[in-house]
Amino acid sequence: MKTLVIISILLLSISCKNKEIKSVEKTDNSNEIEKTISENKNKSDTTDIKDYQNEVMNEKDILFNGKLKRYFTLSDFEKVFGENDSIKLVIEEEPCYSIFENKDGSVDPEDKYLYKDGSRFENSKDKVAVDEFRFTKNNFILFKGIKLKSTTSISDLQKLFPNATKDIGEMDVYGEGKLQVIQLREDENNISDGHINIFIKNDKLYFMHWWFPC
Repeated sequence: MKTLVIISILLLSISCKNKEIKSVEKTDNSNEIEKTISENKNKSDTTDIKDYQNEVMNEKDILFNGKLKRYFTLSDFEKVFGENDSIKLVIEEEPCYSIFENKDGSVDPEDKYLYKDGSRFENSKDKVAVDEFRFTKNNFILFKGIKLKSTTSISDLQKLFPNATKDIGEMDVYGEGKLQVIQLREDENNISDGHINIFIKNDKLYFMHWWFPC
């Protein structure tokens, strides 16, 4: 009788041990599956990473006041924008980057900034380029045929730049205080080191600026 009891206890012990091993194996397998799913998900998330980059605002797609590309002549400036409000030499402003700077990084001492209605244009001899463009009652741009002006709201911009507006930030701008800002790429292949800052004030388009690192 004692022998039978001992054999029964041994059999029960072995059975429980086997169940325990199977249970552990099942748990380990589950963790492995979860790990694989996680890895696949991460791969999937990064596969189409370009789809999540901020949108591009290529200068060739912009017409200032519906007439001028970013680069034009001094005569074109006067025809479209009128006489400048004020002038400053570029070297006086000491910018970290100049649009018309020489190959060695130097600036022609006669190069100027032309200011008009809050916008800033860089001028070298007969060449002019937009540096900062202020959206006023009369100033607007056509971007791929779409008019962006001083009454354009954030919700309007979201339709054009969903990724950039999703990452909207805030910047302390000299003379302006804190403004909301979105950043757009200059080209599809990210060749440029800079980007375009689009500033928002009171939920409306305020001004844009080409930014480059020093």
